[in-house]
Order: sequence, then structure tokens, then C-alpha cells
Amino acid sequence: MTLSRPLKWIAALLLVPVLLAVLFIALFGWNWLRAPVEQMTLDKTGRQLVIGGDIKLKFGWPRPHVHTGAVTFANPAWASEKQMISAEALDITIDLPQLFLRHIVLPEVRLKHPVIFLEQGSSERKNWLLDLNQQDDSASILIDRLTLDQGRIGYDDAAQKTHIRAELSTTSATPEFSGLTFGAQGQYKGLALKAQGSGGPVLGLRDESSPYPLKADFSVGDTGVKINGSITSLLKFSALDLQLALRGNNLAQLFPLLGIAFPPTRAYTTEGHLQHSGTSWRYDKFSGRIGSSDVAGSLQINTGGKRAAMQAELTSKVLDLADLAPLIGARPGRLQAARKAAPAAQTALPLPAQARVLPDLPFRAEHWDSVDAEVDLSATTIRRAKGLPLADLTVHLSLHDSVLILDPLNFGLAGGQLKAVISLDGRHDPIQAKAQVWAKEIQLAKLLPLVTLNKTSIGRINGELDLVGSGNSVGHMLASANGKFGLVVDGGLVSKLLMEEVGLHLWEILSLNITGDKQIKLRCAVADFDVHQGIMQTKALVFDTEVTTIIGSGNINLAQEKLDLTLNQKTKSTSPLALHSPIYVRGTLAKPEVGVDKVRVAARALGAIALGIVNPFLTLLPLLDAGPGQDSNCAELLRETRRAPKDNKK
Repeated sequence: MTLSRPLKWIAALLLVPVLLAVLFIALFGWNWLRAPVEQMTLDKTGRQLVIGGDIKLKFGWPRPHVHTGAVTFANPAWASEKQMISAEALDITIDLPQLFLRHIVLPEVRLKHPVIFLEQGSSERKNWLLDLNQQDDSASILIDRLTLDQGRIGYDDAAQKTHIRAELSTTSATPEFSGLTFGAQGQYKGLALKAQGSGGPVLGLRDESSPYPLKADFSVGDTGVKINGSITSLLKFSALDLQLALRGNNLAQLFPLLGIAFPPTRAYTTEGHLQHSGTSWRYDKFSGRIGSSDVAGSLQINTGGKRAAMQAELTSKVLDLADLAPLIGARPGRLQAARKAAPAAQTALPLPAQARVLPDLPFRAEHWDSVDAEVDLSATTIRRAKGLPLADLTVHLSLHDSVLILDPLNFGLAGGQLKAVISLDGRHDPIQAKAQVWAKEIQLAKLLPLVTLNKTSIGRINGELDLVGSGNSVGHMLASANGKFGLVVDGGLVSKLLMEEVGLHLWEILSLNITGDKQIKLRCAVADFDVHQGIMQTKALVFDTEVTTIIGSGNINLAQEKLDLTLNQKTKSTSPLALHSPIYVRGTLAKPEVGVDKVRVAARALGAIALGIVNPFLTLLPLLDAGPGQDSNCAELLRETRRAPKDNKK
């Protein structure tokens, strides 16, 4: 069957353009595309594209392949470098269906010896955006997989204080496999950056089907990072599976890098398994050290909500108490330094920072709204300052909407328990703070084991603290605090020598130093304070034993860390030789000063000398302490003590 004449003419008319196009391409190749492509690029972007060498096109549906010689693409005028991209050769595949939809998608790009410079300028301009103003995020080329055959890459963002330069080289481990090694240096967000590492030959920028192998060691400021594993989609980090090791001087320094608030700490190291999928990040089975303390556990962060949500379960076999100091704003070695720096009692206050005991470093509450957190920490053994009898620690930290709550916060202390609930509301400036603390069954003998006289003391302390205050450090919170504080010792035994020394009973002190100390009954001990605007005012301060009753009065100024307490003794039995004088506790928390009324003591001594001149047997009369002669009732003592300030005002 033959075609009719009209159909033959139609077929010829259709084939002639195709044959002419084939003949044209055979004679002149694809180089005729250079001029229209360069002109179109200039019209659309305002930037010059220069294509060198021959253009070669290999048809394939839906992704034809294009090869060119040397290529350069200019930067906009505001950029600091003249060219955004230059390369000795270019190979690309083009996604035609996406191109018909006016989207430029390049599934594969290979650059030979490229020099690439990326820059973000003012007004959110980015040189990789192809609109005339470099501000339209949709006007960009989407690249799935990128191969760089050696080259250099730079990135600048003046607003973020970021300036990075990287060198890349291609290595061939085997004939079948080649990889990429890199080194980089510069600044990231104002912090010095250094990096080196290696990866696979093809960078999967948006490719979510092929995990990219990566091994790197880099540092940003004082933070060091080592990773070994794979990343899927280098631009979006769709999935990660890495062994991650971190080291640094302070976990709080991670905020500029991650945008998530971590608490201030001492120097740390940690290593574990980092996984990421979707909005979930998990740092699993990690272990390491913070200061001198070991730490292990797991941490998970979900970034799908209003703010990042963190959950962590942490354990420590040996927790060094000094490593907790930065968490509460205390300076390392604060107490020892304060004792050395503390001025004499008459020195004008407030004290300089180096002479203060209460923590005064501010909390960074402005970062608390970056994360919601639920963190559990338990420690089996606590390494503490000598003589501080702390045991295991259990704490749950909750942070939501800038409100941080520790509930519970439990310590073992001197054979008993110290339990607390603490709330810090970072939505206010200064921070609004609440603290409730309960002391239960704390053993007196274990509380101060380094005090020799206390080793013969037996008794259990119970107490309660309930305070509210405001401030951006613990010291400022206590300086403005209102509430109450009380301690009670219900029965027990105490050193007789200690009580005779407090009572200034010279004869009994001498006798007990010869015969040895004894234990006497502790009938009652109460410390009851009202706290108003940082002033702890005594309501009742009583220590009642078989030998002496001590009744105290005065106050403790938490803002100035100043002590102003007076202890009066009431002897219960006649002492042949005693110095009658109140005991004054003055000075500061760092450097307390204990003394007596020197005028009163001197007057009694002079009286004894004067009587001795008249009659030697009368010498001891001024030094004789007859005492009340009977035991007193503890409840009545408390009532008398609390009435005393009122009576004195009348």
C-alpha cells in the first residue's frame, strides 16, 4: 500500500525542518545555544553568564545531559567577590518536566576545579537567588547531587559574623571508589572555626535516597566536634546516623550553634550515638564527664512544636559537688576566695564580688524560651567539700514557657534528707523565685564532722525554709527574699565541754580538759527567723542543755552578707569561776567574728582584783555564776524569747 500524493507532501514538510535541524547541528553543533542562553540569563538575573568551549548535549528523556567547557557566573554588584561560580568544565542533567513548569531542577551537577563563593548580604539578599534583587527564595536552582573535582568554596554573612573558606580535593582509594577530603577555616557567628574531614565523592544536597558518608573533626570557638557516620540530604539534614563526640569549656556555649539553651557547666566531654529523622533528634547511650563528674544517659529533642522540646535521663556514678556551682551561679572556689577577700566587720558594705559567699553570677533567662525541657538526674555518690556530709542526689528539672521548676530536688545530708521545690519564673525581669526546703532527720554529729566537740553530739535536726524573692542571681534573690526559716533539734546529747565554753565557765572548762569530755542532755534547740527584704530577724534562737541555756537575738543581712547576732547564756548550776558576757557573732558570712563584751569582762576581772586586795577569799565573788538553779521549760523559753522584742519596745 502506497501513500497518496497529499500525504507524501505532508510527511516531507514535517521531515524537512527536522532534517535541516539535524544538518545544522551536524555542521555547527550546539554552540549556537551559547548566545541565547547567556542573553536570557542576563535578562532574568542581571548577571553575566559566560560559557566557554564546545556545548555538547546528549538526549535522554526526561533528563538530557549537557557538557560545556569553562563556565563563569557573575555575582550581583553588592557582593564582595566578582564571580559566584567559575569552573574549568561543567556537566549537568536537566529535569525537563520541571523545566516545563518553570522550575530549574538539576538532578546531577559536576564541576571541575570550581571556585564557588556564596554570600548573604543586607536586606536578606542572597547571591544564590536568581531574581534581580536576590530576595525571592523560589528563584533558585535546585541541585540534587553535586560532584566537585577539587576546588574552593567560600561563604560570607557579615550580619552573622560568619566568614568561611574551604579547600576540597578528590582522592581515589580504589579504582572503583573516589572520595572527597576537605579543610576549612574562618569564623562562624564570631567564633573561630577550623575543620577537616572526608566524605563520599558525590554530595547529596537534596537527595533523600542516598545517605552521604561523612567523617569530620572541627572546632567552633571552644567547642570541639567529631562525627563519623552518614547524613541524608546535606542541605536539609533529613536523616542522620552518626557517632558524635563533643568537648568544650561550657555547655551554655552551644546556644549560638544550636539555638537551644543548655545550663552553664564546667569543661565537658561526651560521646554517643546521634540519630535524626523528621523533627526528632536523639543522642543515645552517651557517656562523658562534666568537670570531675561522670555523666551518662540519653537525650531527645523534638523541633516540631512552638519551641524545641527536650527530654533527658541522666545518671552519674560520682558527682562532684563543685561541678554544680555554675548551675546556681556560684564561682569556683568561692568560699575560700571569699574568706581571703572578706573585709573586716567595720568595712563598708555591700561587699565586693570576690568577698561574697552567695552565688552572684546571673542566670541567662533570655534563652529559656528557646526550649521546653523535662530532665531527670540521679547521682549515686557525691564527691563534696571536706566535711560536708552529702549523699545521693535525685532531681527533676522542668522548663516550660521560661518557667524553670526543680521538683523534687533531694539530697541525702548527714544521715537525713534535704528535700526542696524551687521555681524560677524567667518571664519576668528580674526573675521571680520561690523556694521551699525541708530538712528531715539530719544527724547533728554528722553535720559538722570536722568539729571535734561535735563528735560527741547526738541529735536530729528538722527544719523548713519558705522564701519568695526576685533577682537574676541566687544572691540577688536572697537579698530581696521574704518568708521564714526554722530549725528544730528535738532531744539528744551534746558535748558538755562545748556548752561550758559557750557559757564561759572557766573552772569547768579546765576540769573537763583534764578529765575528758562528757555528754549531757540536749533538751531543746530552735532557730526561728522571719525573713523580710533579705533580713533574717530572729523570732526565737534557743539552745537549752542541762548546763546552759543559750538565747540569741539579732539578724542576718543576706544582701550585705552581714552577721549581727548576740548570744546570752543562762547558767543552770553554780560555777566558781566564770566570765559573764554575751557572745557576739559579727562580721560576714565569709569571715564571721565571734567575741565577748571586753568591757564587761574587764570590769568583772578588776572587781575580783579589788576585792582580793581587801580579802583574798573575796576574789572569786565577781566571777561566781550562781545560775537559775533549776532546769527551765523549753516551750516557756520559746515564749519568753518571742515576747522579748515586744517587751523591749515598750
